[in-house]
Amino acid sequence: MLIEGSNGLARQVPVDAHGRYVASQLPLGTYTVSLQQAGKTVDTHANVTLRVGAATNVSFAAPAVGGVASATSLGAVNVHGNTLPAIDVTSVDSRTVITAEQLAKLPLGRSAEAIAQLAPGVTRNTANFASATGQPLVSFGGSAASENAYYINGFNTTDPLNAAGGLTLPYGAIDQQEVYTGGYSAQYGRSDGGVINQVGKRGTNDWHFGAQVLWEPSFARGDYTNIYYANGTPKTPIAGNLYNPKATNKLSSTTVSAYVGGPLIKDKLFFFLAGEYERESGKSTNAVDNSTPYQNYRYDDPRWYGKLDWNITDSNILELTGASDKREGSGSVYAYDYNALQRGAFLRPLDDTKKGGDLYVAKYTGYLTDNLTLSAMYGEMKTRDYDVPGNYDPGLTYITGITDQNPALNGGVPRGNSQVSSLAHPGRSNKTTNMRLDVSYHLGDHTLSVGIDNQRAQAIDQGTVNSGPGYSWGYGHTDHPELPIVSGLGVPAPAGFPNGASGYYVQKNIASNLVTVRSEQRAQYIEDKWQVSDRWLLSLGLRNDQFTDYNPAGQAFITQTKPQWAPRLGFSWDVNGDSSFKVFGNAGRYYLGLPLNPATGAASGYIATQQYYTYSGIAPDGTPTGLTQISQPVSANNSFGVPPDPNTVTAKGIKAEYQDEFIIGFTKTAGDHWLYGAKLTQRILRTAIDDFCDVNLVTNKATALGYAVGSTNSCYLINPGRANTFNLTDAAGNPFSVTLSNAELGFPQLKRRYYALDTFLEHPFDGTWYGRVDYTFSRSYGNTEGQVRSDLLQGGASASEDWDNSAIMVNTNGPQNNDHTHQLKLYGYYQFSPEWVASANLRVQSGNPRICLGYFGPDHTDPVGYGNAYHWCDGQPSPPGSHGRLPWTHQLDLGLTYRPAFAAHKLGFTASVFNVFNEQRPIFLQPNSEQKAFTPNPLFGTALYREDPRYVRLSVNYDY
Repeated sequence: MLIEGSNGLARQVPVDAHGRYVASQLPLGTYTVSLQQAGKTVDTHANVTLRVGAATNVSFAAPAVGGVASATSLGAVNVHGNTLPAIDVTSVDSRTVITAEQLAKLPLGRSAEAIAQLAPGVTRNTANFASATGQPLVSFGGSAASENAYYINGFNTTDPLNAAGGLTLPYGAIDQQEVYTGGYSAQYGRSDGGVINQVGKRGTNDWHFGAQVLWEPSFARGDYTNIYYANGTPKTPIAGNLYNPKATNKLSSTTVSAYVGGPLIKDKLFFFLAGEYERESGKSTNAVDNSTPYQNYRYDDPRWYGKLDWNITDSNILELTGASDKREGSGSVYAYDYNALQRGAFLRPLDDTKKGGDLYVAKYTGYLTDNLTLSAMYGEMKTRDYDVPGNYDPGLTYITGITDQNPALNGGVPRGNSQVSSLAHPGRSNKTTNMRLDVSYHLGDHTLSVGIDNQRAQAIDQGTVNSGPGYSWGYGHTDHPELPIVSGLGVPAPAGFPNGASGYYVQKNIASNLVTVRSEQRAQYIEDKWQVSDRWLLSLGLRNDQFTDYNPAGQAFITQTKPQWAPRLGFSWDVNGDSSFKVFGNAGRYYLGLPLNPATGAASGYIATQQYYTYSGIAPDGTPTGLTQISQPVSANNSFGVPPDPNTVTAKGIKAEYQDEFIIGFTKTAGDHWLYGAKLTQRILRTAIDDFCDVNLVTNKATALGYAVGSTNSCYLINPGRANTFNLTDAAGNPFSVTLSNAELGFPQLKRRYYALDTFLEHPFDGTWYGRVDYTFSRSYGNTEGQVRSDLLQGGASASEDWDNSAIMVNTNGPQNNDHTHQLKLYGYYQFSPEWVASANLRVQSGNPRICLGYFGPDHTDPVGYGNAYHWCDGQPSPPGSHGRLPWTHQLDLGLTYRPAFAAHKLGFTASVFNVFNEQRPIFLQPNSEQKAFTPNPLFGTALYREDPRYVRLSVNYDY
């Protein structure tokens, strides 16, 4: 069998006695496959196009030639033509692949996450969590938005600090985007959500070049909806019940891009280079209590991608990839009159920000024999998180809560200043290296693969410190000044102190955690794709992950190097033997390494304290005067800046987070033009890691056992929902251990479960039209969302309020914040003529649960200093889902493209309208019902985030 590619590659592979042949790990491209006998071509299939991650049959219905009746199973190749089986019977996973051709036709947001939302069970995170380059994050199958993995050309680009997205390609450089929603191979791990794998374009023997200009004008964008207090007004309102006049916001963007690719040496050396530059500018009015009231801003997003492919010989290939994905921000801050809705005087420049970074990857592939293939990859990624305030004034003190100032002391007009909240180190950044080695051997009916997958990550100068004098002031008010402000931390009632009888107080906040930390994540795998018979394929895989995390001193505080076996078992049954009906299933375990964020907190000895005062005056810059101290510095998490012994940071023998997943489904043809199918999925989170901060519970147990405790931590990292053993030191510095059962910790069993029924109907493109509709019924429920808390806007991985103490976990069982019971997705395009294409993308989904949080119990107490974040509402238990749901959302996007014949269809004009009906329903409501005990929170129930308003994109492009 001869396989010849447009990239100059030519391979000959043998056909076995059963008429099968396999060519694995071929570069993406277009191929011609020829059946040969005695050096002569007997039959040929041209225009065979690779599809990332797939393996599809290429069959020859020729007379017997040399004992060969037919040849099947060309690995990783997808054929477009009348001999193509409609269904890939060689895959056992769940994935959606979107090609460059589809991206050019569908009306989509220009991001990896927007593309991923075409896949069933993938939803936008409702807390508006975003990547470093500003892209909204998504949730896969009920998992947290931080539990996904991102890849470019096989290199893991996931953000190492919080796993908040990853570097992605310029939109026009994407050849294919593969979205795994479950059941993927043992070759891949470090995700219990989903995987976004982008494969960039490459050069061929044919020259290609093109350019594009896109414009999203502000005049064609719908007005944003104003935000009003939903639960009364604050004590010192600025503009009545107006909280944020978002209707005054303006936004426009312009993007220019170009690409070129072709042969440097025909059949040997190829290149592809693409660049994209987006400028986004606008005007934004922020909330009435924000220290940045009004801003003119500009974001510049330069992106580029380059690839060199060298066919050293037909058996040895070298690939070099470079990519960059950055976002740079600047602007000006102004005062704002919220009553007259007019901009005021210039205050200061906006922070100068530089985020994102670059990656470089080298990959070698060697076809050592007809059956043995070796590939080796090494890459490095560096990203910046530069954020420096412009015209910084160290003499100002950051102020929050100005609408809770005593109106008798400010004349009824809140006083504040324009100070930024915190300062970051100019060198704040991340670095990741990834090395893979994969060996594949075809032996009879078996395709055996083994390999290693090692990754190192470093977070450099991460964290922040207070601006100004090293602390900030936060104003507060209680309707019941006779009650303690924070009973669990010994902060008394303000009424017992001068100027406190009216319930007004202020707290001095100190926070600091600048550190550098690192981790190592290693893995080994073995896998067998066993073609048991012509109709049955088994995929038998086993992966072993190891994770080690280091504190700022370079000492390991998590060492999970014992075997962590992750079996991956799958099957595919070609029911009719003609690839018209496939039944498939898989069961797998997926381990998730800990992002670096917890190393910057519990393992580092950060400072986060509060000290309470009453006051008799307010200075013009908003700072309190006439202070009377109510309390000493307190910290709900014992965070007083003492670096802990690395042996005491985690529970003894702490287990890595992992999830078990089970899928069974089918795909079937319906006539010559339709496919349909369904699958059932269940995911069960078995183990998680989170911080536990009720230190007194541990020390009290140690004291009861007769130990004299010498030192404690601010928080411990534990496996929640089970017994944990804590390492401590006594007064003489000697180590000892204390075990607390789950009952002693006061926790429920860990629970996060997801089940779903996904169904689809698809009409493959037939030269005229393509369409697909997906419906998903699902539930994501339990007592934890995962590594983050969307309902509290807490995006720090494995450091949310979940599991900090027993009180915060009372009444937590129910549908979680990523739960959308119903999802309907429909997308496609219609080729009216060679010149005109119309496209549409419709997403309909039910709302996530409404949340109501408040003070603890019927008496509205604060037992552990977490204020209004307990699952109680107006003194009643308030589990998730007990207050109904947010409304359904319906988003329709439409596109129309014209490619005139006079330009040989190479010139294109496109107009797209997103959110055609300008629906702006709420997707996030402020969840805290009280400010202080028995004191209503005016913001409770306020729609802080809504669907984006309608906007229009106009573009012109030329492709040669």
